[in-house]
Amino acid sequence: MAKRLFDILASGLGLLLLLPLLLAVALWIKLDSPGPVFFRQERVGRFGRHFWIHKFRSMRVDNAGLQITVGADPRITRSGRFLRASKIDELPQLWDVLRGAMSLVGPRPEVPRYVALYPAELRDIVLSVRPGITDPASLQFRHESEVLAQAADPEREYVEVVMPAKLALARRYVEQASLWGDLRLILSTLAALRR
Repeated sequence: MAKRLFDILASGLGLLLLLPLLLAVALWIKLDSPGPVFFRQERVGRFGRHFWIHKFRSMRVDNAGLQITVGADPRITRSGRFLRASKIDELPQLWDVLRGAMSLVGPRPEVPRYVALYPAELRDIVLSVRPGITDPASLQFRHESEVLAQAADPEREYVEVVMPAKLALARRYVEQASLWGDLRLILSTLAALRR
């Protein structure tokens, strides 16, 4: 209950304070490339329920291909490069937190095709909480696309190496979650963004 109350207050205040920035980013995206301001994608949330996650669009509209981003992906727009590097593209997820689909802190939500590959025992644990904007795996794999760019088969590397490591971190988070731990993760995330 305390976690949800904190999520509502923090996301609502964040959206209010960041409104000028959000509007400026939306205008930049519209001027930079044709297409919508927001990118919506189906993800798997708490208890396996599907929901639509929101981000600022950082790729061309015709971005068919892998559901992971690898290195200097040619699908990324000019504005998208900056938005991804600064993580500003994630800010619309504050709306997903406010509406209850996500939390500020929790295991990052995956697309259904990768959740289908989760081991059953880990799936139940990881999906027992709301997914978050940040978590320990977000910090450890902050430069994931660069790591995948060095692999001969990026998707295989993701499924066989990166995803299991993320799941292990997600499991540990769920088993040790606390409001104070969440606050530390939020502060660590903010500090990482300034590097």
